Amino acid sequence: MATDMPVTELHTGFSSPGATPTGWAEGRRRVDEAEVFWLSTVRPDGRPHVTPLLAVWQEDAMYFCTGPEERKAKNLRQNPRCILTTGQNGLDGLDVVVEGQSVEVGDVVELEQVTNAYESKYGAHFTAPEGIWFGLSDAIRARKVLLYKVTPTTILGFGKGEQFSQTRWRFA
Repeated sequence: MATDMPVTELHTGFSSPGATPTGWAEGRRRVDEAEVFWLSTVRPDGRPHVTPLLAVWQEDAMYFCTGPEERKAKNLRQNPRCILTTGQNGLDGLDVVVEGQSVEVGDVVELEQVTNAYESKYGAHFTAPEGIWFGLSDAIRARKVLLYKVTPTTILGFGKGEQFSQTRWRFA
């Protein structure tokens, strides 16, 4: 079930003269195609924590998983707000920042749909016995790892290249 299209705004203070906002279709494509995301959470003492992980976009939300005793899981128990970022390590392309609040997923149907999305996106890395994350699908389905859903409130797109732009997509 898809939600309404987000409201798209160009932040002119951080964009080149004459820049136009990046369309949501392009922002969404970049999120879909990204392989690695960086998750930012806040430790109980207020210090930031950032770690790379795999994530998928499914049904207008980001999903990621982690072990129940990992630092990010402990942080999210105290403060569910988080940010997922992805992009290019260079001066061209589009960097994307997804802001929202995480919720632990417990619904069996949703777990299965998201696990299928992981397998589809990451392919043999998840499904082949020699894959680096082989077995993670079974761990998600068996709830041996935690699956989190982040419904975005805001997504930012930082366009880089001949023109620089900062696009904000606001979600209801």
